[in-house]
This record gives sequence, structure tokens and C-alpha cells, in this order.
Amino acid sequence: MSGKPTLAVWKLASCDGCQLSLLDCEDELLAVAGAVEIAHFTEASSADVEGPYDVSLVEGSVTTERDARRITEIRAASRLLVTIGACATAGGIQALRNFADVAEFTSVVYARPEFISTLATSTPVSDHVKVDFELRGCPIDRRQLLELLTALLTGRKPRIPAHSVCYECKLRGTSCVMVRGTPCLGPITQAGCGAICPAFNRGCYGCFGPVAAPKVAALTAEFQRLGMSEKEVDRVLATFNAAAPALAAARDTK
Repeated sequence: MSGKPTLAVWKLASCDGCQLSLLDCEDELLAVAGAVEIAHFTEASSADVEGPYDVSLVEGSVTTERDARRITEIRAASRLLVTIGACATAGGIQALRNFADVAEFTSVVYARPEFISTLATSTPVSDHVKVDFELRGCPIDRRQLLELLTALLTGRKPRIPAHSVCYECKLRGTSCVMVRGTPCLGPITQAGCGAICPAFNRGCYGCFGPVAAPKVAALTAEFQRLGMSEKEVDRVLATFNAAAPALAAARDTK
């Protein structure tokens, strides 16, 4: 053992995009690798050191019985467990299954659906084990990831913003797209992306999930005032974080 803090990166049901955000850190990656011992990170290394681990980063949602067993094992072996990305924090795109019949989906998509083993729902890691910190996004922002790792290594609280995307629009001088008639989830979405979409005259898609107390009903009423039908509003809410409690509740009341 090197004496350095051990870092493990794990994948459940996901696309690997959040793990790639760590590899995309480029110049900073060498500094990160030098400060920790990477005990497990299949995306980047063949190393597979047994726990316990000081920090585990977990990407992906729990969608199979194997996922449910693995996350319990990972939690038991980790001093700190951090979920990264919309799949791990809210169930991800695959959580759209939570609002439909999985058996019907598999019968249409797969030639031999009897070989598909999956749970009826896709759920965030926090539904199964204690999570010490959540890093939002689809994918996560590499700057936030670096801030998180730096904070954990130095023993301080991570400085991750909790305000909405609207605040980021103001910081970069972007005029409100809603004022111009473009539906936007920015008012109820947690900051983190730098308000990229509104800067290109597009509404926010809600990649970083809802803020702590989102006014979803007020925003959807504004969408309808702008001419959106209930079905169109429902589709706007049914994306990366569809199963986040605030968004799921809004869809259930329609």
C-alpha cells in the first residue's frame, strides 16, 4: 500500500459518461492520480485493490438484482460514498421505465425477452444505501468533480453550488430565454453546467436535476401560458432526472 488515500470508481447501470469526465480532467488528472491510490477504476486501469476504500465514486442506477447486491458491498467497503451523475442520483434516463410496463418494453425490443433480467424500476443509489455526497449532472461537470476531490483530500466541505441555472445565466450576462418565449427548466434546475443551453438561445433541459425547493407547478403553468400542451410539458419533465421526487410528483398529478 502507498499510504495515500484510496479512491475507487464503480459503474452500475449507466453510459460511462460521468467516469469519462474524470478522464477528461486532462492536466489536472496527473495531480489527482498523484494524490491518491486508484484502487479500482475499470475505465482507466487494470488495478483491482481490495478495500476498504477511503472514497468510492459510484456512477449508475440500480436496475438489476446484481446492482442491488453490488452497491451494498461497495457501501460496506467505503468510508465515503459519493454518487456521480443523474443515473446514480435520480435513476437516470432508464428510470422512465418506472412510469410504464417493463415487460411490455422488453417484449417489443428483444427477440428473446425471457433472457432479460431486470428490476421493474431504476432507482438512485440513495434508495438502497447511505450516500455521503451527491454530484449531479448528465454528465457531471469536471470542475465540480475536481472541487469535490480536492475538498475530500484536504478535509473540507465541497463548495458545490445549490442555486439555480438562472443565477448562472446572470453571471455570464445571458438574457432570459423565457422572456423571449422559449420554455426553460433553468428556474428549477441546480446550477453546474455554466448555463450552456440558454447561452445558445435554447431552454435548459434540466441535466443537473431540481434545486432543493423547486416551484415546478408555477413553471409548468408558465410553459402552458407559452402555448405548450400538457403532453409537451410532460415530455420536458421526462428526461435525465424524470424520477427525481419533485419532477415525478409533478408528472403524477397530470
